[in-house]
This record gives sequence, structure tokens and C-alpha cells, in this order.
Amino acid sequence: MDTIQPTGISSSSQPLGRVIAVTGAQASVDINGRPLGSETPTVGKFMALTTAKALIVALITDVREEPIAGASGNAAYRKIAHLDLIGEIKNVDGSQRFQRGVTEYPNIGDQAAMLGERELRFVYGGADGNHAYIGDLQQNPKIGVHIDIDSLVSRHFSILGTTGVGKSSGVAIILQKILETRPNLRIFLVDPHNEYGRCFGDKANVLNPRNLRLPFWLFNFEETVDAFFGGRPGVEEEVEILAEVIPLAKGAYLQLRNGGGNNGNGLLTKKKEARDFGFTADTPVPYRIEDLIGLLDERMGKLENRSRATVYHRLIGRIQTFRNHPRYAFMFENANIGGDTMAEILGSLFRLPPNGRPMTVMQLAGFPAEVVDSVVSVLCRMAFDFGLWSDGVAPLLFVCEEAHRYAPADKKIGFGPTKRALSRIAKEGRKYGVFLGLVTQRPAEIDTTIISQCSTLFVMRLASEGDQKLIRSAVSDAAASLLDFIPSLGTREVFAFGAGVALPTRMRFLELTADKRPNSEASGSTQSQAGTNMDRDLLTSVIDRWRSASMSQRISDDLYDDGSSFDAPPLQPSQPAAYQPAPPVAPTPPNLGSQYVQAPAPSYAPVTAAPYTAQPAAPAQRPDGLRSSLLKKPLDQLGSGSPSAGSPNKPILPSRFR
Repeated sequence: MDTIQPTGISSSSQPLGRVIAVTGAQASVDINGRPLGSETPTVGKFMALTTAKALIVALITDVREEPIAGASGNAAYRKIAHLDLIGEIKNVDGSQRFQRGVTEYPNIGDQAAMLGERELRFVYGGADGNHAYIGDLQQNPKIGVHIDIDSLVSRHFSILGTTGVGKSSGVAIILQKILETRPNLRIFLVDPHNEYGRCFGDKANVLNPRNLRLPFWLFNFEETVDAFFGGRPGVEEEVEILAEVIPLAKGAYLQLRNGGGNNGNGLLTKKKEARDFGFTADTPVPYRIEDLIGLLDERMGKLENRSRATVYHRLIGRIQTFRNHPRYAFMFENANIGGDTMAEILGSLFRLPPNGRPMTVMQLAGFPAEVVDSVVSVLCRMAFDFGLWSDGVAPLLFVCEEAHRYAPADKKIGFGPTKRALSRIAKEGRKYGVFLGLVTQRPAEIDTTIISQCSTLFVMRLASEGDQKLIRSAVSDAAASLLDFIPSLGTREVFAFGAGVALPTRMRFLELTADKRPNSEASGSTQSQAGTNMDRDLLTSVIDRWRSASMSQRISDDLYDDGSSFDAPPLQPSQPAAYQPAPPVAPTPPNLGSQYVQAPAPSYAPVTAAPYTAQPAAPAQRPDGLRSSLLKKPLDQLGSGSPSAGSPNKPILPSRFR
């Protein structure tokens, strides 16, 4: 039996009252004194209840006055504090230990005092190999709050809060501390608004449409259909045809790679079923778009029913249009050359090996909106599948910003495969070393099954009653009553609950320096002078950047370099030319029919790529204050930047682009 020395674990504060009631995990204290210099007992602060065997740590959830029974003459009242019993400090084997939960309940008459600074420091601990400092206790800024990294990551966590409360800064702080404490843990951050590119310095590899290569053949069938049909439901007849020919295209590529399987014209010499190759439409093996179109063309030529031929014709036109659009170059570069690059892609996405950069920031703002859901689905699915098939050999933390967009509670909205992939990580990921971090400003709109798997919650200000109700149902901690005060939280203030923190805590996140702060937190000013000083040069440069969003990535890579360095050198023109605005060209009305008739016969001959050579991009010359932004051409070269002596009225570049 443990030997307890109660004198060694009494509170360092003077007694303020006595226990008058105990019910389950709650207790009531009669506050009958206020010694000089003592902390005032208010909601959200901690009290210590001294018992014979332990010092019980309790959180004040309610303070009120009650009339004293039997009082005569002038009315008399007493001050009652209601407490949630959170944990206890005990002497075990000669050393003091804090543990969650209560094994020794207080008795009526036990002394109550405010939890002193000494006890608070003991409870919240200090930074070490397993704990990281992320902020300060709201009730006592001298006390630092430290998170248990292993418990936080391995049991999933979420950060919740409305816009403008410092949620993005909280994400950056936590991930920075994880990188410092667990340098070998790989982190993948889904960044829908391109906020975090500068937050992690040289520890993060930033991916975006300009340097990402995510081949179309890595998409499973549902993701492929979603992409080809622009995020809309697929036409049933066309979807059925795709399901038949995609496995055949994979088989055609396999035969080509093995030196056979074509008759010189690029078509299969013998009709085969998908089962003959062992591939399905979901198997992540390479195939070529020209093989797919060739198979469709061959089938259409053999059809006797012309109405059915129209379906094939429309599907071929859809695929060709999608493949040729420059904004989808990240999927279709080398689409007709082929090559099994899955190992290189997995290594680049999930930092295998890390090479000093264990983190990936996936910036989504530059991707076509029609394929964003498919891209996120591919990333989630591959993260889980790699953990599954590697038996968790390389642990990964998958952090999803704006999670309500990808895992909505409403079954009628959102993309089903993305939601299923996130749900699978939440439910099974721990077994395979894949952990989840969710970030959202609309917790009521996220799938409750997924958010309920998060054992640590950082809850910031939420005004919606629906959001608060969802959080209350997800929090099993004894201090859940504190969630009633979520609407009154200040900027950077947060309630932290669950396995990652020692106690349910109202705290304030650390303040980040400007260079580590997410863009959304660093550029919220409405006082920019750019609007008043805007001239034609600035408008022209903005329009040029706008139009460049649909230009070929190969052309724009050298113009829109964001200064970030990556493991893989970007493709650069062998003869780079100075930038000249292109003259306007009258648009040509689309004519899918004529395009199809004039198209050459499908061929397996490799398509010769343009003469590009892999070499490091020369950094663009720009002022030190210029910041990276999506698809940007340096505005300071086209009528923006700081005023100069020769042009004193040139507009100042808005803060988000500096």
C-alpha cells in the first residue's frame, strides 16, 4: 500500500473555505474567508481540496450566493463555489505525482484553498523531450502550458474556432512545436488558402500547382470520374464505358512496357477483358491517355448503333479537353510518355526520406476548383494506404485545414471518397502510424464520427449555438461545463481539453513573430493605400497574373517563382525569353466534332516533349518586403512596389503580396 504524507502535499495557499457537499464528480465549497493577497475564487480558476491522502485539483464552474437558513434580522448570505473534480496530486513511493481522475473523494469539512503557483507549475510541468510549451495559463500568465506531444498526436486532435480568433496562429504554433520535439515525425498539411507557406521555414517543402506532379493514373475510379466531369455527377453511360476501358488501358501500357501488345498502330492486337490483366479501375498502375482514347476510338468504330457512338464521341471529347487544359498540367504532364513514378511521388509528398524537411505544405488555392476535392481525396487515401501497406514504418501526421469542406456532416454535399478517406484515418489510422489533425471554423458542419475520434480539442471562440452543442457532445471531460463560456473567449484564447493537456485549461497561445505568422493573421488590415493610388500599370499587372492562372505551367514557372526551394528542380525553358505581354487573340468557338474528325489515329509512339531542361530557377529580383502569393508575377516590376524618386505616386503593394 502506498504511503501518503498529507503534510507534504498541502496547498501553498491559505484556506478560503470548507467542503459542504460532494456529488459524484462535483463538490461544493462554502467560501467563508478571503485572506490578504489571496487569489479571488472565480469561474475558470482552480481550487485545491486537502484530504488525508491527496490534494484534489478542482475547477470552479459556478459561483453564487445563497441565503443562510434560519438567519434572523437582516438577511445573511454565504458564497458557494461549485467545483468539478479533475485530478489529484499524491505521494507515491516517496515522490509526488499528478494524475487525471479522482480516486480519493473529499469529505465534508475538508479545507479548500486556491491552487497555488507551486502546484500549478507541478501540474503543467515544463518543456522536455515529451512536452512542448505552447502558451500561458489565462488565470496566471506566469504559468506556462505544456502539451504532451505523444498523447496529442497519437490520439488525434482538432483546433476549432471562428474566423479572426487566432486559429491559424494556433495551428502554426502547435505544428512548430511538434517539429521541434519530434523532428523525425513527418507532417502533411492541407492548406486551402495558402496561409502556411512561410510559417515553417526550411523545415517544410511547399507544394502547389507549379511544382506538384500527381499523375492522373494515381486517381482511383471515383476520383477520375469526379475530375473528368468537373466535380459534377458523371453521365451514367460514359461512366460505364470508363469502367470498362481504364483497366484495358492499364493492360495496354503493361504490354507496351514489356515489348509487345500492339500492331504498330498503337492498338491492341487481341481483345482482352480486364480480368486477363488482373487490373481494376482502382489499381494504382500507370496507363497513357492515348491508350485510353485509342480504345474508345476502336470501340466506337465497331458500333452499329450510331446513337451509342455519340456517347463515345462525347466522352473522347471530354477527355481530350480535360487533358489539354493547361491548368491540369500537374496531372497530365508526360501523360503520353508514361513511366511508373509512384515511388518518387510518394517520396516527395510524404517526405521519404525527409532530407531535413519532414513537413509538406500542400497549397490548394491554385488548383482548379473542379478537382480540389479529388486531389484531397487522393492525398488522404494514399497517406492511409502507405501506412497500411508499410505497417506504419514511417509515422505521419495528416493535418486538414477547413476540414468541414472535405468531411461534411450532410451526406448530400461534399465528395464521398474524400470523406471516407478522412474517416478511415480517424478510425483506423493509429494502427498504421497515420494520425489526424482537424482544423475548422464550423464544427457543426463536420462529420461527428470523425471529430469524435479526436482525443484533444483546442476550442476557441465560437458564437454559433450549433457549434457549441456539437463540442459539448464531443467533450467527455468533467470540465465540459466550461464550454458555456466559449463565446466570451478573446483573441488567441483557447479552452484545451483531453489527453494532450494535463487539465482542462483556459489558456492563451503564444504570439508568433511576423515571419512565422500565417498570411491570414499577418494581413488583415483594411487601411491599404493601394486602392487610392491605383494606376493603369498596376491594373495591367494584376490582369496579367490573373490570366496567367490558365497559362501553361512550363511558361509561367520562371515568371512566377515564389522564392521557395524544393528538392526537385523546376522545369525551365532552355532558352528563357524576357517577358512580353501576349497580343489579344480572338477566341475560337469549340467544335468537338471537327476536332475529333481531324485528330490523327491513336498511336503508342512516345510524344516528344518540348525542349525543357531541369535546372535551378534563378530567383526573381524583387524588394525584400515582397511576399509570396498564388500565381504571382512580381508586381514591383509592373507598376507597384514602394514609391521611388522617379515615380512618387506609384501604389503601395497590399500587405498580403509583400
